[in-house]
Amino acid sequence: MTVITFLGAGSVVFTRELLADLLSFDELRGVTLALHDIDPERLETAEAIARRTAEQLGAAPKITASLDRRAALDGATYVINAIQVGMHAATVRDFEIPARYGLRQTIGDTIGVGGIFRALRTFPVLAGIAADMRAVCPDAWLLNYTNPMAMNIAYLAAVAPDLNAVGLCHSVFWTVHDLCELLGVPLDEVDYRAAGVNHQAWLLRWEHNGESLYPRLDAAIEADPQLRRRVRMDMYRRLGYFPTETSEHSSEYVPWYLHHDSEIERLRIPVGDYVRISEGNLAEYAATRAAVLAGEPLDLHRDATEYAPQVIHSMETGTLRRIHANVANRGLITNLPAGFAVEVPCVVDRLGVRPEAVGDLPPQCAAVNRGFVSVGELTVRAALDGDPRLVRQAAMVDPNTAATLTVEQIWDLCDELTAAHGSLLPEALRA
Repeated sequence: MTVITFLGAGSVVFTRELLADLLSFDELRGVTLALHDIDPERLETAEAIARRTAEQLGAAPKITASLDRRAALDGATYVINAIQVGMHAATVRDFEIPARYGLRQTIGDTIGVGGIFRALRTFPVLAGIAADMRAVCPDAWLLNYTNPMAMNIAYLAAVAPDLNAVGLCHSVFWTVHDLCELLGVPLDEVDYRAAGVNHQAWLLRWEHNGESLYPRLDAAIEADPQLRRRVRMDMYRRLGYFPTETSEHSSEYVPWYLHHDSEIERLRIPVGDYVRISEGNLAEYAATRAAVLAGEPLDLHRDATEYAPQVIHSMETGTLRRIHANVANRGLITNLPAGFAVEVPCVVDRLGVRPEAVGDLPPQCAAVNRGFVSVGELTVRAALDGDPRLVRQAAMVDPNTAATLTVEQIWDLCDELTAAHGSLLPEALRA
């Protein structure tokens, strides 16, 4: 019996999409779906969505819902993790407090002070998940979607190296999808390979019929001045390889853009964008709950299948797939630090997710990645050692924060965020 456990099932829009993808595979239409959330109303909504999705697709999964995480994990084959510790209120704190210091963020979920404190809120829950999985489903695969992806996978590799954990993110796929759409090239005719760190990997190869598509992209950028008004296009023109996350994300991982008013204007950077997105997620949750409780059909149309359903299908059926995923760097990218999480091509089949070695990244790409990795390494070490100074030091080496604030401001900001998040943080780091 295949048991798929959803942690954070109350992220109902994402859960709906995953369920639609899962139950669209003939071989997965009779699986057991074990839903878990700590919010009773959201869990109730997730269960209603699961039952409605199954009904609309003519599938017959067994569906359970539990507020008890260990009960939901018991006997799991796969565990999909989509939790957000602190929810919208914590996100607002991560933006409003730094903004008072003059620090600009766009998404705040990967590195930067927003990413650091999101990680520190998430690590204790990850440790609990790992302990529960060791007890009741030690051979299960943990498929993590929760950000900050790289820090979370690196933390899990440190505290639970025996766990089958892999981080899944759609950024590489959608980057290639959108670039192909820009050039009018069919995606299914394109070969590509990317590597780096999550939200800052690099499109190393991108070819159609054996020929690089980069010259065609160069021509499109040259012909359209508005294309040049995006952070990713600017980074590509200067570094030579396209970064695999949105301009909103990319702008806050480097020291070059957000503290210049002129750059924000030139590159149309939406400062504070994730607060708006988070508010939109709340509204979408409310609308989805109202619709499902009113008996309305769900919109199950999907333009592409998410990675987790593909991974599960491949492991269950032996169907060979290649994806890009996040794992600990054990000889995979040789000019990035060992042990931290990297995003690399992976093969998936019945044997699991198997990462492929990339070797050295182009030196300029590795140099940019190292700033990102340093923030994550110090944040993970802060949690492992229980050392509050390492939290401040992580913020000190963060590219955007260091380019904007003095060291005294950085320490004061970390003190204020620590007090604001309080009991959500590891006890040793609340000083």
